[in-house]
Amino acid sequence: MLIYLLILMFLCGLIVFSSKRKHFLLMLLSLEFIVLSLYMNMFYLLNFMDYEYFFCMIFLTMSVCEGALGLSLLISMIRTCGNDYILTLTSLW
Repeated sequence: MLIYLLILMFLCGLIVFSSKRKHFLLMLLSLEFIVLSLYMNMFYLLNFMDYEYFFCMIFLTMSVCEGALGLSLLISMIRTCGNDYILTLTSLW
C-alpha cells in the first residue's frame, strides 16, 4: 500500500512540474518533491529487499547538489532580471 502512495507522490510532483512552468521557484520546489518521493521509494525498496543503504546516501548527495545549483541559478536570475518569471527571459532562449 505504501508503494502506491509513493507512486502517487511522484505523479503529483510531475503534474505540478508540468503545470507551473512560469515560475522558476515553483518548478524547483516540484523537482525537490519528485526527488524526495524517489528517495522514499528507493529506501522502501532497498529495505524490502534487505540491501545496503549506500546508494541512498549517494542519491541524497546528488539531490542536495541539484538543489544548491537550482537555488544559485534562481538567485542569479533574480539579480539580473528582477523576477523569477521564465517567460520574460529572452536571453536564455
